[in-house]
Amino acid sequence: MESEVLFLNILNNLKGKDFLTLADFSTEEILALLDLAIELKAGKGPQKPLAGKTLGMIFQKSSTRTRVSFEVGMLQLGGHPLFLSNNDIQLGRGETIYDTAKVLSRYVDAIMIRAHGHEQVEELAKHADIPVINGLTDTYHPCQALADLQTILEHKGRLKGLKVAYIGDGNNVAHSLMIGCAKVGIDVAIATPAGYEPDAKIVERAKLIAQAHGSSVVVTNDPVEAAKNADVLYTDVWASMGQEAEQEKRVKDFAGYQIDSQLCSHAKPDFIFLHCLPAHRGEEVSAEVIDGPNSVIFDEAENRLHAQKAIMVACLS
Repeated sequence: MESEVLFLNILNNLKGKDFLTLADFSTEEILALLDLAIELKAGKGPQKPLAGKTLGMIFQKSSTRTRVSFEVGMLQLGGHPLFLSNNDIQLGRGETIYDTAKVLSRYVDAIMIRAHGHEQVEELAKHADIPVINGLTDTYHPCQALADLQTILEHKGRLKGLKVAYIGDGNNVAHSLMIGCAKVGIDVAIATPAGYEPDAKIVERAKLIAQAHGSSVVVTNDPVEAAKNADVLYTDVWASMGQEAEQEKRVKDFAGYQIDSQLCSHAKPDFIFLHCLPAHRGEEVSAEVIDGPNSVIFDEAENRLHAQKAIMVACLS
């Protein structure tokens, strides 16, 4: 009973809070969100807790998983999602972020935005009078990281003391994964080609967080070093949205960073494979790995729905 009261108190403290990066949340808050996500996935908890609520969804970047999971999640919670593409609203025609934030605050109960620059999302949150959820920026992807942690917890039964190895581009997914893992006591190793390392300031921040939680963050150019004794292997596409012109160069630069059976042999035998999707089989991961018995990518994709439902419930109800 005492733990249930603590759980509810933690969630109550999140009401009205923005969800921009996991660095803004305590370990206890992240664990409470994960517990809530798992409860919602199991069909437990209040029915339709967001009845009468509306979520405005701004998309500067197109999406499959983000759009569908937020729309379906809001509907399942009893609320109403409102899709706002960059071409459909005045923000895409020069209206200021300040004005957009103030106007939408009068219409909807929360805003989810999938944008390019993280500073745009921060400015939107600064001026909005309602919670703002970061659906993705070029710098962070916290919703994905929360779903990743949920998937790891479900398949491994714990978080603290595990090792996650991320092989590939030091991008927004790597940034949020580092921070999320550090917050819950997971050791994380990031392996990238030279010149593709994650942002140094974010790495330093993640290392400080990890130090406070008894874990570690390592950045290396050696994929074998990163994969050694890993409980989780993770990768993302080598050329993210907006980097298509660099595809040919990146394929050459990332040679040797594919997660294949040989690299997997350095991880623990019961490792799980994660990928935020979409995937390019034969590039960042071989077909035998992504479609093999250790792959849990579709559990991970499904958990975007449940993790985001937990975020919306905590921030709105």
